[in-house]
Amino acid sequence: MALADQKAHAGDQSRRLGWVLAVTVVYCLTEFVAGYFANSLALVSDAVHLLTDIAALVIGLLTLRISTRPASSGKTYGYLRAEILGALLNGLFLWLLVVFIWIEAARRLRSPEPVAGLAVMAVAIVGLVINSFSAWMTSQGGHASDGMAIRSVFVHACSDLIGSFGVLLAGALVYFTGWHVADPAVSILIGGLVLWGSWGLVREGVDILMEAVPAEIDMDELRRDLLAVRGTEEVHDLHVWCLSSRQFALSAHAVITPEADHDRVLSEISALLSEKFRIHHMTVQLERDNRRLREPKHF
Repeated sequence: MALADQKAHAGDQSRRLGWVLAVTVVYCLTEFVAGYFANSLALVSDAVHLLTDIAALVIGLLTLRISTRPASSGKTYGYLRAEILGALLNGLFLWLLVVFIWIEAARRLRSPEPVAGLAVMAVAIVGLVINSFSAWMTSQGGHASDGMAIRSVFVHACSDLIGSFGVLLAGALVYFTGWHVADPAVSILIGGLVLWGSWGLVREGVDILMEAVPAEIDMDELRRDLLAVRGTEEVHDLHVWCLSSRQFALSAHAVITPEADHDRVLSEISALLSEKFRIHHMTVQLERDNRRLREPKHF
């Protein structure tokens, strides 16, 4: 992706994140106040969850801006992985949140406290609207074109949406049945959903930092396709890794026949990697197979 296109794409993502940040801050304050007066752990824990969402949005906005900075002599690939660090930090925030929720929920399961169920239900309904808007805003454009910065916020928004359903259920059970244990019980379920939703992002971020092969790339298929290029006899020292969640890199050595045209082979390999595997950063070293030239000729 060219730097100009990358900046335009990041600008669109930044506008979306800005809108989501504004509504999230307002609703977070609302949940804190309502949770305090309603004595609802579900609401308070969801408000704390929204604090991590605010941090995720701020980090996402910062990393989107940083990742578009041009390369320098000290950072020849630029700042592409800034979004990866931001996404990992967001995931760790979510995991710390779950620990907080489960510790407090365990205490309330042992000693249930009265909860204002009707107020919890009202705030949860507002949360459904707000979180649906946030999830919609961060899903525009398709996940394939979005980096981990905005995808991490999308995961936050989806987990918030599920959390709002849980809070609504807890409020309804408390209000209609008087079962106050429902409030901490639903909080435990919300924590489990948060862990499930954030695990994929954390794992992807770690894989990228460890320079693992991208999940979209089948190495066996890639090797077969490279060997299928006319004039290529062998491929070795083949490595594929992620520069960022959207950009892949490759390095390889290819042994070609003595009569193969060097420029043609390179051109066909480049087209194959770019068009089929979306690999645009590549270093391919061609080596001549001179063993045939040394073989005795038989007449």
